[in-house]
Amino acid sequence: MPAQGKHRRPKSSRLSRGLVVASTGGAALALPLTGAATATAAPSAAPAVVAVAGKPAAAPAAADKAAKPVTYTVALGDTLSGIADDHSVSGGWKKLYEDNKKAIGDDPSLIRPGLKLTVGAKAPAAKASTVERADRSAARAVVTPVAVKSYADNLDGWIKESLDIMSRNGIPGTYDGIHRNIMRESSGNPLAINNWDSNAAAGTPSKGLLQVIDPTFNAYHVPGTSLDPFDPVANITAACNYAADRYGSIDNVNGPY
Repeated sequence: MPAQGKHRRPKSSRLSRGLVVASTGGAALALPLTGAATATAAPSAAPAVVAVAGKPAAAPAAADKAAKPVTYTVALGDTLSGIADDHSVSGGWKKLYEDNKKAIGDDPSLIRPGLKLTVGAKAPAAKASTVERADRSAARAVVTPVAVKSYADNLDGWIKESLDIMSRNGIPGTYDGIHRNIMRESSGNPLAINNWDSNAAAGTPSKGLLQVIDPTFNAYHVPGTSLDPFDPVANITAACNYAADRYGSIDNVNGPY
């Protein structure tokens, strides 16, 4: 290494101070600097980046704006935690459950396919590490899809389906209590109709498995079931809802009600 000493500015002519030498492999090009009066003009390459003084900063990307709530339809195998992760819900599955508690019911682990959920604004996006993404993928890989429960299209299946709906809506009643009253009222015929009693004379005949008149069916109809009073499940569920309100439970009904 050369010994250190004071650096003196080398003398240069007016021409040499007005030029800059740019390497082009083996040759050199003399390019004029601004203000050089004696240099011969030579073509120069366009700059890669042009800075414009006073140009306003770019507007924030649309993705930076707060996302509006969207409606998500539950698919087979979905869980609240999985949906919350996929949509980056601020507050996680608990916030998603709070926002949709009325639709989901009291048990956040029971979400049925086809259920509409309101998914709120997304939390600020954060890139997950490779390990976190791998862990999440592995966790999802071992999730067993929950099979959609099916019911037989007969009296046994109608009662069982109604009992599940009643459970989700806090309506008391047992299989035996429902079956006993059905056999007394209609002998298990979902299309049974009474055209001779006082209700019929008033223009509101009793209908269906549990012989419910239209005003009672409409008043105690449970959302999510058919609006047809002859529909077996809708008829049972509305009648049990009415019996719970008036008698405490369908199990307490042992005669005309």
